[in-house]
Amino acid sequence: MALVPCQVLRAAILLSYCSILCNYKAIDMPAHQTYGGSWKFLTFIDLVIQAVFFGICVLTDLSSLLTKGNDSQEQERQLKKLISLRDWVMAVLAFPVGVFVVTMFWSIYIYDRELVYPKVLDNFIPAWLNHGMHTTVLPFVLIEMRTTHHQYPSRSCGLAAVCTFAVGYILWVCWIHHVTGVWVYPLLEHLSPGVKIIFFVAAAVVINILYLVGEVLNNYIWDTQK
Repeated sequence: MALVPCQVLRAAILLSYCSILCNYKAIDMPAHQTYGGSWKFLTFIDLVIQAVFFGICVLTDLSSLLTKGNDSQEQERQLKKLISLRDWVMAVLAFPVGVFVVTMFWSIYIYDRELVYPKVLDNFIPAWLNHGMHTTVLPFVLIEMRTTHHQYPSRSCGLAAVCTFAVGYILWVCWIHHVTGVWVYPLLEHLSPGVKIIFFVAAAVVINILYLVGEVLNNYIWDTQK
């Protein structure tokens, strides 16, 4: 795909995430007023991650256009740093967290929506916004992977970063329960302490597997020999 269409596509995706975030924050939901606010939900954290990632992508594209034909070594060095940051965010956060949110949400939703997205939320969140938060994330990140080659970090560093994010969020969820006495997700209310531990460990394992899936998929798409 040509450079300009890629730029336009990324800019459009960035604007869509900004719109989703603005509309979501404008909703007057009781959960937004409690401890942790919107930041207790992985869906919201993922939206911020995706918006930041595509913001970096757009900034990288603009920098690439501005430095094209320029022999400044300093500008070239700064562009390489920006590209490295873009690739790292894609590998460690945008892909694994985005795919995790989509797959986990819809898997639990199909089984029993009350465990993850109670029907009462339909009174606050319109259907289009729900899909913007829980559906379009997957095709957007796959489009980005297909249109741009991303250099993954070493597997040990990548998995360490993903584990740090997963454990950090799990501890955050547990802290919120410690402070408020209420679990962020209704599903956790129905699990015994032992099953909760298994669930948290399984979730951490799944997001690490998704990191590996992203690495394999990226290498498959951009295998120069093929």
